Amino acid sequence: MAGLSNIIEEFLKEMLEENNGRLEIGRNDLANQFDCAPSQINYVLTTRFTPYKGYYIESRRGGSGYIRIIKLSFEEEDVQLEEMIYNSIGTSITKDKAGSLMKALQEEDIITERENLMIRHALEDQSLQRVPVNIRNKVRADLLRGILLAFLR
Repeated sequence: MAGLSNIIEEFLKEMLEENNGRLEIGRNDLANQFDCAPSQINYVLTTRFTPYKGYYIESRRGGSGYIRIIKLSFEEEDVQLEEMIYNSIGTSITKDKAGSLMKALQEEDIITERENLMIRHALEDQSLQRVPVNIRNKVRADLLRGILLAFLR
């Protein structure tokens, strides 16, 4: 199914690009188009179109259900970057989600590849090894938020 998931992901990304970063589509219509179960569409959305990867998803289930996908723009006039930082990170963040957020910021040219690598290294479990495991994700969130807010100054 990984192949089908990749195809659905690419299709949605192309549609987003053609529609200026906004897309509304019926879940069942999309499932019918790819001859798959709606749960396959849900899988693609929940794993490939997350806030940490630069997307906002709205969905309504049911017969007339829809999916609305918005590619988040990190430009200040479109989305307040500071608000995005607080909403995306929250009070706790895993290493993988932090990495996905860094990748999205790099893809949007907010940070460079080098900055991405430095930040990710600082947030690795090895860098936080003296922090108790039970609070490591909270400390990681605080560090990441502080680093990203420094980019706004």
